[in-house]
Amino acid sequence: MEINDIRELIELIKETDITEIQYEKDGLKISLKRESTATAATASIASVPKAGELAVDTEKAEDKESTCYITVKSPIVGTFYRSSTPDATPLVELGDTVRKGQALCIVEAMKLMNEIESDVNGIIVKIFHENGTAVEYGEPLFQINPL
Repeated sequence: MEINDIRELIELIKETDITEIQYEKDGLKISLKRESTATAATASIASVPKAGELAVDTEKAEDKESTCYITVKSPIVGTFYRSSTPDATPLVELGDTVRKGQALCIVEAMKLMNEIESDVNGIIVKIFHENGTAVEYGEPLFQINPL
């Protein structure tokens, strides 16, 4: 499904009395819901992770620039680390350009260090956690503006 298809679904929900649409195919899940107090529809797209894969949630951000950011979420419960060792520099900083497969951070779970990688090429626009903080499953770690 292309971004234009998603935009068409958003326009459909805005122009009709439909309040919610759900679509799922090949592990891609899209849920569109119009809130009664809001004038704009919200969109959420999620890839259902397979064993060992990163859970990624793509959210359509309806702002002035209509930018679509990729939100990288934690695939496990653990401790968030921005670098591989306490003395090392962070793997990524705000504004850094990242490539698909590049390590973004480490989430430690039960003494195992799990490297979280980017699923897209893009620019880091938001880092949600400080080094050493606890993260839950599905909690946002980074926002990436895809290139």
